[in-house]
Amino acid sequence: MSTKAVNSRQKIRYRIRKKIAGSAQRPRLSVFRSNSDIYVQLIDDATGTTLASASSRDKDIKAQKGTKSEKSKLVGAALATKATSLGITAVVFDRGGYLYHGRVKNVADGAREAGLQF
Repeated sequence: MSTKAVNSRQKIRYRIRKKIAGSAQRPRLSVFRSNSDIYVQLIDDATGTTLASASSRDKDIKAQKGTKSEKSKLVGAALATKATSLGITAVVFDRGGYLYHGRVKNVADGAREAGLQF
């Protein structure tokens, strides 16, 4: 990725983070998308701790056949099941400066279908 693209995404990311913050009852669902994988975390910003995480590099998801977009949906569902086991039903979505399209949207859809509300 070029330096200009990284800097512009970083500006968008900071603009989003000014407006949203996660708490213990309603953590922030943060998305990071690399060229090959996608990572999601539930973050409590009050204490600065990660409550749960999932990625396309997890063994059960990596073993699945399919495109990166299909795996992104599985990542969202995996995070939602971890969240519900912790008693979390509502989250704040942080797209991390990426467009709400493609793999980022699939993570959100997978999490919604598995029971998270945002």
